[in-house]
Amino acid sequence: MKILRTVSELREWRRAVPPGQTVGFVPTMGALHAGHLKLVEEGRRGSDQVVVSIFVNPLQFGPKEDLARYPRPFERDCELCARAGVDVVFAPEVSGFYSPDHATYCDVEGLDKHLCGASRPGHFRGVCTVVLKLFNLVQPHQAWFGKKDIQQALILKKMVSDLSLDLEIVLVDTVREPSGLAMSSRNAYLSEDERARAASLYRGLSKALGIYQSGEHNAETLKSVIRNEIEQQTRIDYIEIVSQSRLEPIAVVDQPAVMALAVYYGNTRLIDNAIISFPRASA
Repeated sequence: MKILRTVSELREWRRAVPPGQTVGFVPTMGALHAGHLKLVEEGRRGSDQVVVSIFVNPLQFGPKEDLARYPRPFERDCELCARAGVDVVFAPEVSGFYSPDHATYCDVEGLDKHLCGASRPGHFRGVCTVVLKLFNLVQPHQAWFGKKDIQQALILKKMVSDLSLDLEIVLVDTVREPSGLAMSSRNAYLSEDERARAASLYRGLSKALGIYQSGEHNAETLKSVIRNEIEQQTRIDYIEIVSQSRLEPIAVVDQPAVMALAVYYGNTRLIDNAIISFPRASA
């Protein structure tokens, strides 16, 4: 497995990929877990070469967010990648990835108005900017993203479509802990008690899904089910049901939709969702 630290090294590697070989890409911020490794597994199955980026992108963090304390177990991440069959890890320094006078950004308007975009202004601009730059450098045929970050995934699919990028974004089901808690690098922040209580997020989504599948399509009723299931010692950022097409709140679930939530346990913000592919649903 190659570990590349500069843009020039990555470009040199990409030029040397034999014609006809496919390149798969899994962009990450490191602190890898079973969810990331599932993306790598899917990429390994579908590509000749698999690239994983490890880059804690400062552009997608707000001024009071966890950029400084975000976990960075680089050696462990590289060991996991090697065992998973990754061909290349691209792990640039911020100073070598963004120039001091960097002034170009990518915005996907509209899809970032609600959910995480409402409470984290500028977040998706940072995500789109770094991913677009990585796409330009890696030139993948396919890129894999998890459904846990469904808003991010749908925004990036729109970016790829609008800019006519020659690649496919593939979405992979959320990987969960035995309790149902969605795998996340930020789970490392949770105390044992917080981790146990956070399992209520998936219970709430699952209960609402069951009620939806039994015939209840009123969005407020479904949101109330989720809210009532979540432990009271939490701070709710949002619980929303939005259309998949525009990520806008809907009153009645009569189209493909997403039940999404963001909740704080202490200072740790967790997100999760259940995707409704009308008239069926999954979490």
